[in-house]
Amino acid sequence: MKDIFARVNELESHLGTVHADFGSLKQTIKELLEENQRLRIENQQLRKVLKRENEPAALSETAEQPAAVEGKPLPAAIGVGEGYDNLARLYHEGFHICNVYYGHLRMEGDCLFCLSFLSK
Repeated sequence: MKDIFARVNELESHLGTVHADFGSLKQTIKELLEENQRLRIENQQLRKVLKRENEPAALSETAEQPAAVEGKPLPAAIGVGEGYDNLARLYHEGFHICNVYYGHLRMEGDCLFCLSFLSK
């Protein structure tokens, strides 16, 4: 009789371990799905950028027009170079240009660090 109760207790403890393992596995799957979705969006943005850069009309258009951020003109500055324009274009296309998140896709609107950098 004692063996039966000992076996039931042992199975109950194993069941708790399996339940905890399933919870951990579920969390890992959730994180992977979120990362996969984020990477899909970033990949889509990068494809748009690459397509735009490969179009000859887009290249001449960018050279003729000043870069804009979110539809707003950039502040006029003396000596603003091509590098600044490229960073502004990247920001406008949805990527961080600040030293905190540089190159990551902006998921939640404007970034104060990036805007601060652009206003310098």
